Amino acid sequence: MTRLEIVGLADVHGDVRAVRKVGPDLRSAHAILLIGDMTHFGRKKEAAAVVDAVAAFNPRILAVPGNCDHPEVSQYLADRGVSLDGRRMIVDGVGFVGVGGSLPCPGGATPNEIGEQQFAQALEDAAGPLPPGMPMILVSHQPPYDTKVDAVIHGRHVGSTSVRQFIRDRQPLLCFTGHIHEGRGIDTIGVCQVINPGPLREGRYAWAMVGQTAAGPTVMGCEIRTI
Repeated sequence: MTRLEIVGLADVHGDVRAVRKVGPDLRSAHAILLIGDMTHFGRKKEAAAVVDAVAAFNPRILAVPGNCDHPEVSQYLADRGVSLDGRRMIVDGVGFVGVGGSLPCPGGATPNEIGEQQFAQALEDAAGPLPPGMPMILVSHQPPYDTKVDAVIHGRHVGSTSVRQFIRDRQPLLCFTGHIHEGRGIDTIGVCQVINPGPLREGRYAWAMVGQTAAGPTVMGCEIRTI
């Protein structure tokens, strides 16, 4: 690994026009992460429109579905060869692992919800086979519990304890997340920087650079950008 530029798009909710506005950063990225809720309660057709819009700038896409994406979206991503849902991919010596969906939503059921045990198992399945010492980046639509990025109105934390435990145990360099629209921000768990850019349809996305230094792999930059 030398330097790896990453762009993360969360909670697109079908806004293809917003994707196109990120074009310059998409072109230069080594990996583009779709962090769930690509559609607004859509299915394969709606998800394909978002993936195609990104691929028009850059085909290096890795994606997880969100809770507002129907289950067939996960299969579509797998068929397209870009799925990180309970999977792993290695890009330039960095292991990307992911999990889609969300915990049950208090405001009513959404199409793609799972429990804490399923989160834990999906993350173990994804990360378990990675070589020891390989730098890792986590992509999880559901944010980790008790951070700046999982707080809803009035400050109540609604993130996943399983995602948080995975981060504490495995210490990825970065965790890209979304789901909680008002939880926009950057926080840390150990050495891991956790970034929720907020919804792309509101004009924000994540950008990061990781690289190799004398001390080892490190995050060289991590920020929320606007379109």
